[in-house]
Amino acid sequence: MDFDVVVVGSGLVGASLALALETAGLNLALIEAQPPQPGAGAADWDSRVYAISPGSAAFLERCGAWQDLDMTRVSRVEAMCVFGDDGRSELDFSAYDAGLRELAFIVENRELQRVLWMALKRAQHVAVMAPAVCKTLTFAERAAQLELADGHVLCPRLVVGADGADSWVRAQTAIAVESRPYFQTAVVANFAVTKPHRGTAYQWFRPDGVLALLPLPGERVSMVWSTRDRDAARLLELASEELVAQVVAASHGAVGELQLITPAAAFPLRLQRVRQLVLPRLALVGDAAHNVHPLAGQGVNLGFRDARQLARVLMERVSGTDCGDYRLLRRYERARREDIVAMQFATDSLQRLFNNEITWLASLRNCGLRLMNRQPQLKNLLVQHAVG
Repeated sequence: MDFDVVVVGSGLVGASLALALETAGLNLALIEAQPPQPGAGAADWDSRVYAISPGSAAFLERCGAWQDLDMTRVSRVEAMCVFGDDGRSELDFSAYDAGLRELAFIVENRELQRVLWMALKRAQHVAVMAPAVCKTLTFAERAAQLELADGHVLCPRLVVGADGADSWVRAQTAIAVESRPYFQTAVVANFAVTKPHRGTAYQWFRPDGVLALLPLPGERVSMVWSTRDRDAARLLELASEELVAQVVAASHGAVGELQLITPAAAFPLRLQRVRQLVLPRLALVGDAAHNVHPLAGQGVNLGFRDARQLARVLMERVSGTDCGDYRLLRRYERARREDIVAMQFATDSLQRLFNNEITWLASLRNCGLRLMNRQPQLKNLLVQHAVG
């Protein structure tokens, strides 16, 4: 079974990459151990949501997926308010001030998976193999060899690891990984609110971590509370009324009274740096290539930018060039390295800055928020980078 490109992992990034390459004239395969169960038409709301940048939305539209979203389940972020931990420092961002329609779209993970999977089913040039479990992976001069648990052997010219932070594909190589736990857990849940959010995303830097309330359609918000592991465990054990009281107090009643509409869930947080994004006949994208703290809401957008850039490199290659050629793949790595390193540095620095009790640093970080809030040009530069 010879392929030009085999993508391992049909999550958001892997699926979008396969779709982006569908018109490239390549022989493509997508391998997935556990096909997503999107739950189309579900009445409840998915606790896991993403802030999708306008640039990522445009990319997903070109992939043929964004236009299938149920827009009644999508909310635009038109403003953002960030609060320091001294009760008076604030940093505001406005789409209107930046000349934009929105800063981001808030979309459920389940809904994104649904439309991407629908597009994959329509794709005529992507062989979707699911469920399929990878068994062994080796690399040779002319092709890789990927053996599946059912005995099938694939011989792609390029293998793309899009199989998450604990990537099986990456583990089959000698690529070095630096992983550092934050000893924090992100607790997520959705709430009905009594005060209109007006398309505003709120974020509070707190002594225990970062609390964000993201706008959902109607009078609803989605919470992401990144806090110390022990505090997260305590939040998960609370009865719904007690959790509501904690969130109302922590958010200073910004969206009024709350009513829990989805059970709280959690996932651990870590910083993960991958020494190389490519090897001969191998490329890594998404969480297989990097992990960042969610305080900027940019993790999945980093992954979509990976997919967009790798697709561009492969589609713009000189006719006859081997997809797995190392020199070709290095173009992708060079194009992505600065963006990834900058986002990792920014999110890690902010996490370190606010996750400590040093008095003079507390004054410095809150002063920094106030000073930046007085610099409209700098704020607009940050917005322009984030929406790309």
